[in-house]
Amino acid sequence: MLLNDDFLLGTDMAKKLFHNHAKNMPIIDFHCHLSPQEIYEDLNFASITEVWLKGDHYKWRLMRANGVPENLITGDGEDFDKFYAWAGTVEKALGNPLYVWAHLELRRFFDIDLTLSRETAREIYDRANALLATASFSRRSLIRSSNVTAICTTDDPADDLHFHELLKSEKAFTVVPAFRPDKAMNIHAAGFADYLVTLGASAGVRIGTFSDIVAALTARVDFFHSMGGRLSDHALDIVVYAEATEAELDTIVATAIAGGTLTATENAQYRTNVLKALMRMYHVKNWTMQLHLHALRNTNQVMLGKLGPDTGYDGMNDRAIAEPLAALFDSMESEDSIPRTMLYSLNPNDYLVLATLMGSYQKETVQKMQLGSAWWHNDTRNGMRLQLSTFAEESLLSNFVGMLTDSRSFLSYPRHEYFRRVLCELVGEWAEIGEVPDDEAVLGQMVEDICFNNANNYFGL
Repeated sequence: MLLNDDFLLGTDMAKKLFHNHAKNMPIIDFHCHLSPQEIYEDLNFASITEVWLKGDHYKWRLMRANGVPENLITGDGEDFDKFYAWAGTVEKALGNPLYVWAHLELRRFFDIDLTLSRETAREIYDRANALLATASFSRRSLIRSSNVTAICTTDDPADDLHFHELLKSEKAFTVVPAFRPDKAMNIHAAGFADYLVTLGASAGVRIGTFSDIVAALTARVDFFHSMGGRLSDHALDIVVYAEATEAELDTIVATAIAGGTLTATENAQYRTNVLKALMRMYHVKNWTMQLHLHALRNTNQVMLGKLGPDTGYDGMNDRAIAEPLAALFDSMESEDSIPRTMLYSLNPNDYLVLATLMGSYQKETVQKMQLGSAWWHNDTRNGMRLQLSTFAEESLLSNFVGMLTDSRSFLSYPRHEYFRRVLCELVGEWAEIGEVPDDEAVLGQMVEDICFNNANNYFGL
């Protein structure tokens, strides 16, 4: 039977670990892309097409691979026609995690145990839509029913966090901002000079020099901290390291403000020194820094022009990572200013590199340096097992803070169940072959810690 109670749980120990320990642990979603405004306004979705397909570039990529026309993906096609096209894509998605996620979401939220296909599409569409119209399927209700205790959204430094202020009245779960300073770091991007005006206005700083940028970011970190923020999040993509003097940085900033062209070295100098300044702030505030590395974004310029970014045209990069990242951490270690850090890479070939590198900077804090969960294209059974195994073999997996959704969808929380099943499957296999004790109490505590306790202690939310 598809997705029975014991799916993925191939050993007796795996079954005990999941059902007795992992299954009912609360969720801390410490990195997602949910809208604080949508969470606050708490509206219902118009249809399952809206909640499933709007903004979900994971699904869009598969639909394109199945020959679905763009008007039924991101265009103005009718809701049911889009859903029907997705159902036809799911028929072909055996072995893909989205096949499992889709059916988990149907079962856990809608109590629909049909297999999604073109044949069942109309029944599933109608049954799901009937439920989505009820009060128990509003946005906040979906979060509450998923046993979520905390959510970290992704917020620009210049955001006023108005909806976070309003969400303080929510009692069932906490919503806090995570500091995402990509626009402040991406000096090479179009609109950078205009963004500095926006950032300066939010911080009460007139920006003309590098120190002004640091002052503005400092003010915004302070504001985010006052609003409960305890994490930053960087789409760093590539790692560069280049030293620069204050005078050189001022010249670089002045050139960017004037609309001039910067060299690759100047871009690297600016990005390096903004990141170092931020790391000092995070360390002082006792925040956790998340670095998301090696995404190769917007690889299809034609579709970027039509649809914009984050629409399913990104892949993984394979540039050098070890030396520039080591230079960054070594420089900050000399100041004793490395914050708690989570290292994610979209390229799984980097896992061992990152895991061995982070071992050079562990101290004082429990698992100060973490190998972040299998991310994006690696959000698969094999990807998760590789990340977990690498973490275990090179550090202390028992200290891992576990899974996140990295999602724009309010139905993504069954991904935590998927992760927990994979975790229990792997640990159960270790017990089966005698690599770890065949002791449910010992292994159950480890699983509970990875599922919730470690994140709860690590982030201090």
